[in-house]
Amino acid sequence: MMRRIVGMNNWRAVVHRKMQARFGGGRLEKDAQRTSSAAYPTHVLAAVRALNRLECVGSTLRHALNSLSVVAPDWLLTRSQPEWLDRYEKRFEDERLPEAAAERTALATEVGRDGSRILSAVIATDAPDWLRHIPAIETLRRVWIQNYTWTEQETLRWRTNEETPPAGQYISSPYDHDCRYSQKRGLTWIGYKVHLTESCDPDLPHLITNVETTTATTSDDAVTERIHEALKQRDLLPEIHLTDTGYIDAELLIESERRYQLDLLGPVRGDYHRQAKEGKGFAAADFVIDWEAQHVTCPAEKTSISWTPAVDNRGSPVIKIKFSMKDCQACTHREACTDGKRRSVTVRPQEQHEALQAQRQRQQTPDFKRAYAKRAGVEGTMSQSVRRCDVRHARYVGVPKTRLQHLATASALNLLRLADWLDETPRAKTRRSAFARLMRQAA
Repeated sequence: MMRRIVGMNNWRAVVHRKMQARFGGGRLEKDAQRTSSAAYPTHVLAAVRALNRLECVGSTLRHALNSLSVVAPDWLLTRSQPEWLDRYEKRFEDERLPEAAAERTALATEVGRDGSRILSAVIATDAPDWLRHIPAIETLRRVWIQNYTWTEQETLRWRTNEETPPAGQYISSPYDHDCRYSQKRGLTWIGYKVHLTESCDPDLPHLITNVETTTATTSDDAVTERIHEALKQRDLLPEIHLTDTGYIDAELLIESERRYQLDLLGPVRGDYHRQAKEGKGFAAADFVIDWEAQHVTCPAEKTSISWTPAVDNRGSPVIKIKFSMKDCQACTHREACTDGKRRSVTVRPQEQHEALQAQRQRQQTPDFKRAYAKRAGVEGTMSQSVRRCDVRHARYVGVPKTRLQHLATASALNLLRLADWLDETPRAKTRRSAFARLMRQAA
């Protein structure tokens, strides 16, 4: 069977003939695809060892010294210190490092001075210009910037954890600049994410249509448009794209319909403010917005006094609306409505706000729940990619090579699924524990 599949010039033609024979060429429902990310629990671990900060700076300097020993041995010998042999001959491993915080800081400062001495020598006027362009030296410079600073007395100082760059910018290993530290639902890892998109027609093979490999700190909604654009370039855009909440926001709802003519179907984030979560006071949805007059009326029939365009902490445009302190102080609902002296409301621009509200109303309907139930099947693809192809572990260093690994994994899964479909092998059903089966039978 596998030889027959591999030898086909166009497997799409085979699928088309099978579909013609089974359905007369018609599609039973709208074309749909679904996406999920292998971030949790199927996170992708980088092919390098996880390092703490002290291990990272020590390994970075050791990596730079080893690189210089190969490309500029004579230059390095004249600038090395005798004690460096004992300090950097072996790998920096946590069990060999001091345990006391003060001693670890002292060692980090000592390593910092050694690295600064190398960096100063590299940029000196008598040093060859090409030395500063060695990748290991550039890595050393970047790692030193993120872990060290200079005091007013021009003394090198080890940065505190709060002073280091955010995880999305922090180099976690000198051997892989793309791997990042990330945390989700209590799980921490250093590596990447992989986002798999697949078709989900019930009577056709479920084939993976797109693969996106990103750093571990890349949010899911930052990948949605990349997925749509990649599908569009290959003429594979579906009518409906089923995703979880992480892939959706107000802008993407509008852009997906306007630019790609597809329905981005999934639950949007709810109102996280106290009034909406506790059901006390007035939630943002209870206010009446007059977009033309640029004012808002609360359920107590008081009108806002300010309307200020702004930008939130994610860089998205918002409108900040405030009510009169005099009105709020006299209101009988004040204690339930606001914790401050007056109520303020933050909303998206009109088009985004209306799209968000419409989606929140839509996701409460039976039609939405029935359509969205199909997205759950993509978790089977996540499980198969982990159990059969070990997608959880990157075999190569860096996003480009890891992406190639994921593309090869997706291609292999597609061949297996196509073979099963052509042989009419039924899909496996979700497994249930013996206790769950017993209780369901009794019910």
